[in-house]
Amino acid sequence: MRSRTKVRAPLIDQATKLQVIIRGGVGLDNIDADYAQAKSITVCNTPAASSNAVAELALGMMFALARDLSQADASTKAGKWEKKRFKGIELAGKTLGVIGYGRIGRLLGEKARALGMQVVAYDPYIQHEDVVSLDALLAVADFVSLHLPHTEETHHLLGAAQLAQMKKGAYLINAARGGIVDEAALYDALVSGHLAGAALDVFAQEPPADEVGRKLAALPQLIATPHIGAGTAEATARVGGEIVKLASEYLAS
Repeated sequence: MRSRTKVRAPLIDQATKLQVIIRGGVGLDNIDADYAQAKSITVCNTPAASSNAVAELALGMMFALARDLSQADASTKAGKWEKKRFKGIELAGKTLGVIGYGRIGRLLGEKARALGMQVVAYDPYIQHEDVVSLDALLAVADFVSLHLPHTEETHHLLGAAQLAQMKKGAYLINAARGGIVDEAALYDALVSGHLAGAALDVFAQEPPADEVGRKLAALPQLIATPHIGAGTAEATARVGGEIVKLASEYLAS
């Protein structure tokens, strides 16, 4: 399955012949994985297949925020010609802070360096020359991009205090999981002008149905997309191939 299907304990209990669960994608948050494994059911995923697609989306969001593309597009389609309004900034020479420095985070870092950006990262589970403390990252980053799972440890990792630590005029990108960012605090940071903009591919509720999520998604300085990070033709094909490979290897074992 992909991300929409939820494989929880009640379903696992009813699937009396279930032997293996394969998640087409990165996270296992829609599976009661520990419960399944306790019942001798194998759980696996395809973490590498969609990494480039997500990294490219995050990079695309950075370009869109830097040049205010969504608002410029809407303005022009409304019959306006606000050339002086959309000045924008360049990515070259700016600092990217990557929170979560696994496959996707490092791919994004490589792409950012190719554009002339400086890259710093925060990841308490990885030792790397790019890795600094979260406080240090937030203090220097012009763009902050999230690439980590949503767990009890990472829930609201970026709350009001952390968003206040970010540079005034900085940008936030989340193409990882909803719940890592406190959406109410992000709304306040955008409305106050402390953050210049944000781009979210994920929300705490999907689609955003609560009042905070709806208000946040409606802000003109926020780019919102419907969890499409892994949704490229190439990534979908790679995921499908990995699923077949995993299933075949399990059946042959």
